[in-house]
Amino acid sequence: RLNRLSDMDIARPDVARARRRRRLLYSAGSLAVLIAATLGLTRLKPAAPTVDRAQVWLDTVKRGEMLRQVRGNGTLVPEEIHWIPATTPGRIERIRVLPGAEVKADTILVELSNPEVEQAAIDAEWQLKAAEAQYNKLKVQLESDRLSQVAQAAQLNSECMIAKVDAEADTTLEAEKLVDRLTALRSRTRAEQLAIRHELEQKRLAILEQNHQAQLAAQQAELERFRALLALKRKHLAELTVHAGIDGVLQRLGDQDQLQVGQQLAAGANIARVA
Repeated sequence: RLNRLSDMDIARPDVARARRRRRLLYSAGSLAVLIAATLGLTRLKPAAPTVDRAQVWLDTVKRGEMLRQVRGNGTLVPEEIHWIPATTPGRIERIRVLPGAEVKADTILVELSNPEVEQAAIDAEWQLKAAEAQYNKLKVQLESDRLSQVAQAAQLNSECMIAKVDAEADTTLEAEKLVDRLTALRSRTRAEQLAIRHELEQKRLAILEQNHQAQLAAQQAELERFRALLALKRKHLAELTVHAGIDGVLQRLGDQDQLQVGQQLAAGANIARVA
């Protein structure tokens, strides 16, 4: 009975070894698949959220201003408030726009009057005209003086050239004993004197031109001063017509009380507020 052993009772170490190897291979394969799946999931981008078709609008995207209308309780406040002061004193002649009206930057709000400002602009204009006339007169006078000096220098230059030719001729004649020594000496002396006078006249002409330029520059500066003064007076005159300055709504006329036609305003007084 002991010699009759079944196959189950016989030890097979090679079979057990093969089973352990297969289990190790299965475990390693499962681990590799798990690692590969984890890496794949980490590299996936987030899926786009889903939304119901009835809750969205489909259209072409365009560049521009996007308006969103909302409702709520509160108080509307202006983004910009522009106070318009009186730059010059004046009396209100006419009120063109009342508070609450929509205005543009060039809308005329109030018209003022000031006889002194108007007269100052007229006086400045006449002063400028007088300065321009004085400048032109001085320019003509200086040019006349310059031409006279140029003519005198040219005449002296001509005399100098003639005297030089006479001196050379007398020197030649003196060598040939046809003219005495005194006559030749006088001719050379006169030629030298005229040459010196001509050089002085040339220097005098250059100094005269520099002097003329300085006088014209001074008169030109005076002319520019009167032009700037006229521009300022015209600016004050134009400011008697009060414009809104910005696009918006006229909120108020006057700082405290409503402005009235005939009212006198001092310089710096608030005329209007535009928001």
